[in-house]
Parts: sequence; structure tokens; C-alpha cells
Amino acid sequence: MSHEKRTLEFYVLAAFFILFVLFLYGPLSAILILSFQGPDGGLTFPLNGVSVHWFYNLFEKQAVGDFGASFRRSFSLGLMVMVVTVVVSLLAGLAFRRRFRGATLLFYATVASLVVPSIIISLGIGVVFQQGGLKPAWYSSAFGAHLTWTLPFGVLIMFAVFNRFSPAYEEAARDLGASSWQTFVHVALPMIAPSLIGVGLFGFTLSYDEFARTLMTSGSYNTLPLEIYGMTTNVTTPVLYALGTVTTLFSFTIILVALGIMMLLRGRQAKTS
Repeated sequence: MSHEKRTLEFYVLAAFFILFVLFLYGPLSAILILSFQGPDGGLTFPLNGVSVHWFYNLFEKQAVGDFGASFRRSFSLGLMVMVVTVVVSLLAGLAFRRRFRGATLLFYATVASLVVPSIIISLGIGVVFQQGGLKPAWYSSAFGAHLTWTLPFGVLIMFAVFNRFSPAYEEAARDLGASSWQTFVHVALPMIAPSLIGVGLFGFTLSYDEFARTLMTSGSYNTLPLEIYGMTTNVTTPVLYALGTVTTLFSFTIILVALGIMMLLRGRQAKTS
């Protein structure tokens, strides 16, 4: 049995992929290993003992930084952004299925924030709030700043979903006497549900780790990315690595849960089809 000879392009792409994986997961691996330093360990190799001391220390009162409160703020903000992103992206996708006056202008206005530097948007929103006599806060100004980042992605995803969505299913449901609402709830929504979960996951993760658009808009209380950044100049123990490990595992857990839900929905669709 003869095997086809690999071309030079294959080895070049394979080498590039290996470098990409090393560049992506190498720093994460270093942080993961260093987070298990012993009680007398430092911020660099080699390890001075192995323990989970810094994970316990993470949940104790810190001289610098407030992990718990900043995590709750980031998590709450991420959920708020996720819900609004899913709802608005869905409504936008439904609206753009039909042509209407000003659709092109509205589309470009929606995605324009993707090409504007994030720090400029953060600065602009912060200035507007201050000039308007409003106090910037993570639940108001930062919330709006994050939506300028997540909504364009959510809208673009839903456009792609509905461009591949056949209206024949909806027409068949209406022919059988279903109302517009019943057609949407019982036909369209189950079919696009995995995509909506993807939009929600995307919106949550973009908000959860957003730094630049939060910098000038969070007010007096930091979100987790700002708290971590502030601690990099003050904390000199591996507790910072322990925090990085915990937040990374949390992010992967969210992704796995979302993938599990999507697989469950697709399995149900396959049984009913």
C-alpha cells in the first residue's frame, strides 16, 4: 500500500501550527506550574517545593487586591452583556432578513466600533459620562462599552446563521396553520438555538476578560482584568499565578458547559427530524 508523499507546504504549515500551539499554551502551562510553588516559592523557576498553598491563600484576605469582589463584578457584567447581546443579535438577525430603508447605514454603524481602537471608545464613554454629570461604573458605562465590542460580533454571527436558514420550514409551519409566534418558537428557535448559545458564550467571554474598554469606564471598582493588571506591579508571590490558573479553568469550564448544551440540543433535533 503506497502512501502519498507529503509536500513542502504540509511541513511548513505543520511547523507553523506547532509554533502557534506552543505560543498559545506555553505561557498558560508556565503559570499553571508556578501556581503550585511551595510556601516559600517565588515568581520564577525552579519550583521551591510543590503545594496548593497559594490556592488557599487566594481565598484569604489579601494585602493588595480584592479577588472575590472583582470576580463577582466581572461575572455579573459578563452575564448582563451576554443576555443583551443574545437578544439584540437575534432581533437584528430577524430584522435584516427583509430589506428596509437605511439597512446598509445601520449595519455599518453597528460594526464600526470594531475598527475603532478600544481605548478610544473607553476614553470617549468615560468623558461623556463625566461631562453629563454621571459617575462611571462597571454596571453602566462599562456595560455600554462592552456592548460596543460584543454586539457587532453577535450581529455578524446571526447574519451568517440566517443567511443559511431556509424559510421553507417556516412556510410549511404557516401552511399547517401555525401563527407567526408559534412558527418562531417551535420551528425557527430550536434550529438556531445552538448558534444563540454560541453568541451568548462569545459575548460573555469577550466581556469577562475585556481590559481596554473597561479601563476608563469602570469607575471606582475594578473588574477582574483591571484587578489583575493592578496587582502585577504590587504582588510578589505566586498567588497571582494561582488566580490565573483558577480563572483559566473557570473559562474552560464555561466553554465545556456551553458545548455540552449545544450537543444536547443538536441530539434532540436529530431525534425529532
